[in-house]
Amino acid sequence: MDWLPGELCLKIFQLLDHQSLASAPQVCRKWKALTSDDELWRKLFSDRWGADAAAFYAPEGSKSWKDVFVVQDRCDRYGLGVKIIREGKDYYLIYQGEIQRYLGSRQDRDGDGGKEAPRQDAEDEQRQVSNRILFFLGDLEAACADAKRVKA
Repeated sequence: MDWLPGELCLKIFQLLDHQSLASAPQVCRKWKALTSDDELWRKLFSDRWGADAAAFYAPEGSKSWKDVFVVQDRCDRYGLGVKIIREGKDYYLIYQGEIQRYLGSRQDRDGDGGKEAPRQDAEDEQRQVSNRILFFLGDLEAACADAKRVKA
């Protein structure tokens, strides 16, 4: 698709859902630029939530339609309150769909595969315990949200 004109690529991208568009930038630079097109995300927003919502939530300042779409999608999935969420292996604190703080990642940072590390100082140990608690709460909240969706 690299040889196709940009306008035709945009027409094709308009047929995709937002999750497919989010992974398209990983393919090549041209796709990354095209999938950041503001008009493309405005149309996706309007198609999903309607023209009235698009007029109400129109981006202000440096925000793009993609940013507005992602926040609104997060609101739909998690609600408006303060939540700890997991997206992939990363944990975030969100409020009204906006990420307030990055909390950390479950990725194995030291590459030991979960084996016992040599004794660390007390501050490092406390940080690891805090991270485990946050990750547990994030997993618990994600599991509760999934269970509520299954019941509904």
